[in-house]
Amino acid sequence: MLNYVFKRLLGLIPTLLIVAVLVFLFVHLLPGDPARLIAGPEADAEVIELVRKQLGLDQPLHIQFWHYMTNVLQGDFGTSMVSRRPVSEEIASRFMPSLWLTIASMAWAVLFGMTAGIIAAVWRNRWPDRLSMTLAVTGISFPAFALGMLLMQIFSVELGWLPTVGADTWLHYILPSITLGAAVAAVLARFTRASFVDVLSEDYMRTRGLKG
Repeated sequence: MLNYVFKRLLGLIPTLLIVAVLVFLFVHLLPGDPARLIAGPEADAEVIELVRKQLGLDQPLHIQFWHYMTNVLQGDFGTSMVSRRPVSEEIASRFMPSLWLTIASMAWAVLFGMTAGIIAAVWRNRWPDRLSMTLAVTGISFPAFALGMLLMQIFSVELGWLPTVGADTWLHYILPSITLGAAVAAVLARFTRASFVDVLSEDYMRTRGLKG
């Protein structure tokens, strides 16, 4: 098991390196001058050139990429062009809300997905089964952004029960966790139903049913 995990982690290294190269090249292919954006619209050519030297943008691409990877490995992700704060601080300030949102969405997806799948299997080919599988198909096919907008319109705008933005209380996580977990719950419901139907169709289950 440890060897498998170790091999998988080693396999991530070339993937991450390729992604880093592609992102680095893509950013440099975008139109516009980062130095001019950082310096501001009122900056003259001398100030822009000074900013370019401070950022290392005057160096060849391979040197820039080397410095970029060296800084990343040391935990230095640079400074945000928007907030002027270190990127590591920006990530840290948003990590815990993202973690709680992930946990909440997975928790409710497992709870509702498995419940719907078990109900559908026990009452197979009856209205609970049809209702559960209809909701599952809807959850898979309905886009997450559309579901999120619909939930906000109903529960935030029309009813005013839940907030739309923020992460201060558990109420802020209800709508986004439902939005993110809907597709997972739908897939899990179908998988659970199929597994339970197979189990209920086994000989020992039919024999147990005949014996009461």
